[in-house]
Amino acid sequence: MAITDIPAFAHLTEADIEALAAELDAIRLDIEASRGERDARYIHRTIAAQRALELAGRLMLGASSKRATWWAGTVTLALAKIIENMEVGHNVMHGQWNWMNDPEIHSSAWEWDMTAASKHWISAHNHRHHKYTNILGMDDDVGYDLLRVTRDQPWKPYNVGNLVFNAILALGFEWGIGLQNIDLGKLLKPGPERIETLELAREFFAKAGRQLVKDYVAFPALTSLSPAATYKSTLKANVVANLIRNVWADAVIFCGHFPDGAEKFAKSDLSSETRGHWYLRQMLGSANFGAGPALRFMSGNLCYQIEHHLYPDLPSNRLGEISGRVRELCDRYDLPYTTGSFLVQCAKTWRTIAKLSLPNKYLRDTADDAAETRSERMFAQLAPDFSGIDPETGRRRGLKTAIASVRKMAHRDGVLLKPLARKHCATLAMATASADLPELLIRV
Repeated sequence: MAITDIPAFAHLTEADIEALAAELDAIRLDIEASRGERDARYIHRTIAAQRALELAGRLMLGASSKRATWWAGTVTLALAKIIENMEVGHNVMHGQWNWMNDPEIHSSAWEWDMTAASKHWISAHNHRHHKYTNILGMDDDVGYDLLRVTRDQPWKPYNVGNLVFNAILALGFEWGIGLQNIDLGKLLKPGPERIETLELAREFFAKAGRQLVKDYVAFPALTSLSPAATYKSTLKANVVANLIRNVWADAVIFCGHFPDGAEKFAKSDLSSETRGHWYLRQMLGSANFGAGPALRFMSGNLCYQIEHHLYPDLPSNRLGEISGRVRELCDRYDLPYTTGSFLVQCAKTWRTIAKLSLPNKYLRDTADDAAETRSERMFAQLAPDFSGIDPETGRRRGLKTAIASVRKMAHRDGVLLKPLARKHCATLAMATASADLPELLIRV
């Protein structure tokens, strides 16, 4: 089941948590004090490069509809859309560049190149997801009301389609994000909520309509004026570019929220949550992936999802610098720092989604000790005084060591039980051929 007691799960005292919070606050203050021309130059150059890429892609698509040129234009356009979505739009709307007081690059003014209306996304993402990260029943990003991603979600027959639904969501990710904030069921119920939902739906369909006209009518029509290209060739290029952008955004975001080690939490955690508890929830509920310069840039620096969740409004180009300090804190407090290669994190995410298409009774691990669903109850077999300083090593024993200890105990028990199970199977086989079956069953 989900974590209901963050300090108990993290193996930290309240004093430890407050000390951790103070150190994380100090990192924020350091970065805020050092923001300046270097950071402003980074975002201005990023926007200029993105616009140049989009223009180059459009020009290539207008220059020729031959296969090589078409693919070059389509891929270039897809790259431009990815950068606009991940490194520019997402980060600008988080308010990462508001400190510059640039009216163009401000969270209140930016409208990104997606069907989702910016203000709807800010409400669903900034105000809910980042505040209630991975809290069941409060964070809609836990499965997006479509996927089963934790054993805390009761299995329903439609969950057998988990993998299919995930593939559909990846291909149409911009539509899923656009509709996430709109409960269409409320349109059937009279009252204030119906009026509010109608307004949200109107704003969404207006934005989506503009996107459809731009990508699938205006630009193809403009390209068709060229004797070397056709309306159809540009229409197909825009469809493919949007699909590439959608699949990429889905993969990056899912790698940060659903691989092994990205924990889920119960509503009870909120009852007495301090800033230190909130920091811990962000660290435990997020996951990173390793990336070089190109992959970092194309992911919008969301390869540092842990750091992004700790400091969602700090400039994305500073997250790599922050990550070293966060890792050092995790090591000092013996907390896991969940990371892995991009392909491994993707594979773990799809594995979780595949596993959870089945009811819990067909799954091996318990609901408190599974790769995707853990809680403080998994440590019941550890001694009450486990936390603290290890007398042998002199190092802190915290969550990371506790998880390793439980895994080691489970492995040891499994090894010991295998020969015992074989012995019992042999005993039962003998009993089947004898008249002493009841007596032997009692002995087993």
